Amino acid sequence: MKVKWISGILSAALLLSLTAPASAEETKELQDESIYDVLVDRYFNKQIENDFEVVATDPEAFNGGDFEGLASELLHIKDMGFTVLSIGPVFATATYDGKQVMDYNQFERHFGTEEDFVNLVDTVHENDMKLMIDIPTQKMSAEHFWVNDHPEWFVENEDGTFALDTSNRDAQEALIEFASGFIQKYEVDGLRLQETEKLDPAFIADFSEEIKALRDIYLLGDAEMEPVEGLDAVVMPGVEEALRSSYMNFDQDTSALPAFLENAEGSLIQADSLRGPRVTSDIVSVNGFPPTRMRLLMTQIFTMPGVPVIQYGTETAMSGVTAQESHQLLNMAVEAELIEHIGNLNSLRNSSDAFRNGKLEMIHEEDGWLIYKRSDDEEAWIIAINNSSSTRNFTLPVELVGSDKELRGLFENDIVKQEANGSYKITLDREIGETFHIIEERGFNKAYIGALIVLYVVFMFFLWFVWKKGRQRKADEAAKSTNDEQSSK
Repeated sequence: MKVKWISGILSAALLLSLTAPASAEETKELQDESIYDVLVDRYFNKQIENDFEVVATDPEAFNGGDFEGLASELLHIKDMGFTVLSIGPVFATATYDGKQVMDYNQFERHFGTEEDFVNLVDTVHENDMKLMIDIPTQKMSAEHFWVNDHPEWFVENEDGTFALDTSNRDAQEALIEFASGFIQKYEVDGLRLQETEKLDPAFIADFSEEIKALRDIYLLGDAEMEPVEGLDAVVMPGVEEALRSSYMNFDQDTSALPAFLENAEGSLIQADSLRGPRVTSDIVSVNGFPPTRMRLLMTQIFTMPGVPVIQYGTETAMSGVTAQESHQLLNMAVEAELIEHIGNLNSLRNSSDAFRNGKLEMIHEEDGWLIYKRSDDEEAWIIAINNSSSTRNFTLPVELVGSDKELRGLFENDIVKQEANGSYKITLDREIGETFHIIEERGFNKAYIGALIVLYVVFMFFLWFVWKKGRQRKADEAAKSTNDEQSSK
């Protein structure tokens, strides 16, 4: 399917210019953000000085990504429209994913120095984005001095790592003291608690109170769970499986989606994951076509309520089942169509308050044919996703759209006019997602038509004038020839 954004964006820019939100960073709240989730080691290797025993071909080893690599290639993320960069754990660790922390007071040497980290924070802020890091507590290395000095704080895991008992008051205080010092020293904009579902709820509440007393930053959870006191947002329970199963192939059961759309406000919304198999693997397992599947899935995520969280590699259809397979080095030299589609959707969301904070009204769901409305006091949109194997159509009543309106599609450039009976009929080909902007019917441009008429009259007069001059010239030439003949006699 050819992306027709180039012409559509011209219309969108004009239509959205009246409703674009203030650009000042301090006016943004969490629901205004979109998050790009990455592991430092798997993004981009910029510095060879910190490549200590790096093996880029070994999925279980450090592959070389570093803070400088993130800073140097930040435009890849910014150009897709993301406002928050989440880089995972940054502390001294025994594993590339940062989970097996050895020392919270040291940066992982493979990632770079303190100076490199500060430079990354500054670069992110200079690009009007925010930076978030993860705090892992449930798979800490046996080499962490807390494990040796305070064994009563921990429970040993089957794999030989140690889980911090966050219900232990001393352990709570130690973790809060560390995090407080970190955010006072470094201007990060958010913290995400890893494996949040395993943490003591009382600890989370105390942690939040202490941290937010120092500075107002985002505090998030990484797990699917019900909202927890102290966290700004967690992943909506069940949303990942619902989105995956609905879009892994066409003609899927989408009956579960309306409930998620109607209750997603205030939650983190994701379909891919760095904790398990990738969406692309699910798609391939049922012989689905990843480019088409991912386009529809991204359209769903960026137009529904909630805060989109997109894992690195989603834009390149990264595959994998195990953690190591799912955490490949990012290959930016890939087909750009999905990357562009994510950028277009993110730009639309960033420009429209109706998508970030507006109301949702479910209109229709049947056998993969999904239609809903996003709106606020200033603007309204109709989102139609045809995840079926046949062309679908649906008639929108005038009460839903309004009279004397038209629907302008931004991706397929479709224009839906009001019919004689007052309704609006949407038609979409198979496996297509479209966002229609409801605007006043434009009708004929009288000034433009008037100018065309004037131009036509002037052109016809010019032709008549040229024709008349031509006839006069021929008459003069004939008369001259006659006179010459008579003179020669």
